[in-house]
Amino acid sequence: MTFYRQVGSVPPKRHTQHRDERGRLYYEELMGEEGFSGDSSLLYHRGLPPAIVDSRVWVLPQQRLIPNHPLQHRHLKLHDLFPDDRPDDTDVVTGRRLLLGNADVRISYVAALRESALYRNAVGDELAYIESGSGRVETVFGTLPVRQGHQVLLPRATTHRWIPDGPEPLRAYLIEGSGHITPPKRYLSKFGQFLENSPYCERDLHSPATPAEEAGEDVEVLVKHRPAGEIVGTSLVYATHPFDVVGWDGCLYPFTFDIADFEPITGRVHQPPPAHQAFEGQNFVICDFVPRKVDYHPLSIPVPYYHSNVDSDEIMFYCGGNYEARKGSGIGPGSVSVHPGGYAHGPQPGAYERSIGLDFFDELAVMVDTFRPLQLGEGALACEDPEYAWTWSGRGPTEWI
Repeated sequence: MTFYRQVGSVPPKRHTQHRDERGRLYYEELMGEEGFSGDSSLLYHRGLPPAIVDSRVWVLPQQRLIPNHPLQHRHLKLHDLFPDDRPDDTDVVTGRRLLLGNADVRISYVAALRESALYRNAVGDELAYIESGSGRVETVFGTLPVRQGHQVLLPRATTHRWIPDGPEPLRAYLIEGSGHITPPKRYLSKFGQFLENSPYCERDLHSPATPAEEAGEDVEVLVKHRPAGEIVGTSLVYATHPFDVVGWDGCLYPFTFDIADFEPITGRVHQPPPAHQAFEGQNFVICDFVPRKVDYHPLSIPVPYYHSNVDSDEIMFYCGGNYEARKGSGIGPGSVSVHPGGYAHGPQPGAYERSIGLDFFDELAVMVDTFRPLQLGEGALACEDPEYAWTWSGRGPTEWI
């Protein structure tokens, strides 16, 4: 993040003695990015942060990826992966199903009712969109309440656990970077403040209000890391609880952002996808499409024009509302569309004409555009609608062979 926070007990000056009521030193941990030349925070622990008593292999959920070949548009029906009548034995960390990925970003989906283990992603930042349900994310910085519509940003190497708290499963769409996920640079001043023309600002970002301060011994933390290119897992057992933090300060911390607080940028004619951008990562961007007034030129066509993003794969997660451009495709809430770069896509047949005269779109979606091709994970293969690629033409391959 770009603005300073102070939570709990910290000394007046950094890197100086900080003691408890009995005179014992707290242990300062500097958590910093980019070789400590970027954003950072200082956390004050009761125990030694690196003290572990065991290290062993943790076998990750299926990580294999296969090419999108032969090339085609795809429709993934995510709710088929976790039907409502499934056993209640899934958690957000170990139950996530890999949909798509490349060297820069991986996209997964999960529906969970069970508390997760403590977890740390040492590969990159994670952004989770909460499709439905509620709960909390307990982190080394403190607790974040989460609910439907929240986007949860967890910086790389933030130890945390997910705790659903309602009768309905917590359904989350997870975007895992190989680096950092930040607000777009064009929304920020040279000193990091949100500009007046940005679609959200510091007031919309909510970080933990109190420190973690949890005790315990021999505590397991699952760690995802990449020692030699391949993503693997390790289970570390800490001598004292990682959440033994009495205070922290700095500009690096987890936060939530409610998609309802994204203020859409509209115009007289159809606005291109960068108008919807909410975050950026290494070789990918994240856009939020929210209910909004649409084009008001007297001759406007409100749905998107047919387009071919020659540099990007476009991945759209449909979260709620009605999708004027996609009627007749089978897409609805819980769907993901996969449109590869260099291959035109756009409204379904008839939608272009039907949109003329509309002045409002009631739709909610999260889009990821990647600048390197995505491959397919086991979750995508398990929930694909095989008819989607032919919905523009109305006939499949067996009809012309």
